[in-house]
Amino acid sequence: MTVQTLTPIALKEWAVAVEALAEGKQILLMRKGGIHEETRHFQVEADAFFLYPTYEHQQEQADLVKPEFQDKLQETMKEWNPEAKTNTVKYFARLAEDIEILDEEALNRLSSFHIWVPDFAVKRLKWKRKQPLHLLLVRTYRLERPLEVPILEEYLGCRSWIRLPEELIRETSAAEPVLSDAEFGQQVQEIKQALGRA
Repeated sequence: MTVQTLTPIALKEWAVAVEALAEGKQILLMRKGGIHEETRHFQVEADAFFLYPTYEHQQEQADLVKPEFQDKLQETMKEWNPEAKTNTVKYFARLAEDIEILDEEALNRLSSFHIWVPDFAVKRLKWKRKQPLHLLLVRTYRLERPLEVPILEEYLGCRSWIRLPEELIRETSAAEPVLSDAEFGQQVQEIKQALGRA
């Protein structure tokens, strides 16, 4: 099954997390909002988007990734060149569900479904405590042809969403899902069961 990729929106995420999505190791992302967000809290801007890998924070905070994923983190760091003028985007995603979480106990029950240490998830929950943590369940697709995206000034800093050049999107025709319908559905069901929402 292929999917058309006609949106210019991209979500910034640690490269190691993007690869975990691409390998089917997880289907969830956690968001509270970046320092440079206009509203200072996270909002879903699109239900279909590219995954734009980032490297700076994962280099500085490698201890927030579980030990069993440290090799993958180091592998992704080999792709990072701070002097590069472009960034390679290889994946596209569709949002299946945006679940808001305020409960630390519920968040702890999700530990086996992601690559981060428990402290990472809890810190995200407690930052701006009155606002919920967004748990994004996403289905990931591998692009038929990766995009070489120019690194623009407006892409830098702690922001969640960026807009890619529209001419690049027109060059991308299709993407294939990394998980089958059944595999993806099973992971969604397991996460909802862990949250008591099945």
